[in-house]
Amino acid sequence: MSYSSVTFVAADSPQAQQALKSLVAVYGQKDVNHADVIVALGGDGFMLEALHTHMDKNVPIFGIHRGTIGFLMNKYDENSLFERLNQAEEAVFHPLRMTAVTNVGKSYQALAINEVSMLRQTRQAAKIKIFVDGRERMSELVCDGALVCTPAGSSAYNLSVDGPVLPVGSDILALTPISAFRPRRWRGAILPHTAVIRFVILNPDKRPVSAVADRDEVRDVVEVTVQEDRSIGMRMLFDPEHNLEERIVAEQFQP
Repeated sequence: MSYSSVTFVAADSPQAQQALKSLVAVYGQKDVNHADVIVALGGDGFMLEALHTHMDKNVPIFGIHRGTIGFLMNKYDENSLFERLNQAEEAVFHPLRMTAVTNVGKSYQALAINEVSMLRQTRQAAKIKIFVDGRERMSELVCDGALVCTPAGSSAYNLSVDGPVLPVGSDILALTPISAFRPRRWRGAILPHTAVIRFVILNPDKRPVSAVADRDEVRDVVEVTVQEDRSIGMRMLFDPEHNLEERIVAEQFQP
C-alpha cells in the first residue's frame, strides 16, 4: 500500500512533544479521520494507548521511539518518513477480551493488547482455580497472580515473570503464573489462540484479587474469563530491518 497522508500523535514528554513539532513542520498534519497512517511518538506505553484509542479506525500505526522503553517502536529519524512508511512491514494483532465479575455481581469487559493479569490485592497470596475450554485444569493455584498474554505482549510483563516469548503469528497464547507458591514448579501453559480461559477466585473475601487488562483494572473479582477477540484487528508497521518478529526472537537471546 502507498501512504501519502499522516497524523502524528505524541506522548506528553518533552522529547515526544519536540519530535511532534519537528515532524509536523516537515510533513504536515492530516485529520486523524482522513489520514492513511498514524505515527505515534513516545514509548511502548504510549503505543498501547494509541492502539486502544484508534482501534476502531482500521488505520495502521507506525511507532517512533521518543520515550523510555521502545520494544514496539521504530527508531527516530526525521528524514524520508514516507519512504519508510511505504517500505514498512505490517503486523496484525488481535486483542484479548476480558470479562470480569466482581463480588457484588457486576460484570465488566475490557480489551488487552499485551495481557490480562490477575493480581492479589493484599499481603495474602491469591488462590485461583483455572478452567480451559470448560474443563478444570488446576484446582488451586496459590500465587501472587496469573496472566494470559498475546504474542505481542509476551516480551513485556510475561517475560519478566519468566513466561515464554511467543513468535508473532504463532496463533498461541501464554498462561503464566506470577510467583507461584503451590504448585511451586508449575511454569504455566501454552494454549491455542481459540482457548477460553476462566479463572475462579477462591476465598475472595479473605484473599481479594484484581483483574487488569492493559490499562483497565477491576478490583474484587470472583471470576475472570479471557479469550482472543478475532473480530478486532490492529495494524502496526515496522521497518523491515527491525520488524517485531525479529525483535521477539532477539529478546530470547538477551543476557
